[in-house]
Amino acid sequence: MQIHASDPAFTDSERARANFRLAVKLALGFVVLIWSIQLLNWALDLGVEDFGVRPRELAGLPGIFFAPLMHSGFAHLVANSLPLLVLGTAMLYLYPNAALRVLPAVYLGPGVAVWLLARGGVHVGASGLIYGLVGYVFVAGLIRRDRRAIAASLLVAFLYGASVWGVLPIERGVSWETHLAAALIGLALAIVLRRLDIPPRRRYTWEDEKDDYADE
Repeated sequence: MQIHASDPAFTDSERARANFRLAVKLALGFVVLIWSIQLLNWALDLGVEDFGVRPRELAGLPGIFFAPLMHSGFAHLVANSLPLLVLGTAMLYLYPNAALRVLPAVYLGPGVAVWLLARGGVHVGASGLIYGLVGYVFVAGLIRRDRRAIAASLLVAFLYGASVWGVLPIERGVSWETHLAAALIGLALAIVLRRLDIPPRRRYTWEDEKDDYADE
């Protein structure tokens, strides 16, 4: 399989650098948002029970929208913050068009699946977003012939490969159902949206010469 290098005029342009800075700012902005919410909850001594997903309870439906913003404690939040920044930046920078579909899907989709199918309890945290983005970025790199996508896939595998155990019911108190649903959504969307966000590839002089001979 031939691996394509992206056109430097595209990847090294000022627009590309501006897009990267914007991706960092947006990802960082979300991290700041969930930290602000956690600090507010801590200052007001609020619990997260009313904001989480509670499977098959009508009162748990709003949690589909709010649960990814809530965390059970600062340790939970710290564990999610850096992955959200790294994966959010990668998603927004490498796959800006797909991100418009992927981010809502991995934000809301796991909550819907948990409400319908998960065990009882209160499910909160942004880990569904993390698993969804891991699934998308990793699989997208496997099925595309773009060096940037492959590099991002390898980086995700190196940094977060061990998180695969989080989709299994191993650790008590961890919403493995959220993780599994999000990972499957990310994987499926990586396949469905594989033709989006393909950067122009670099063409070499010998390729142009070959095309010229073919036209003669």
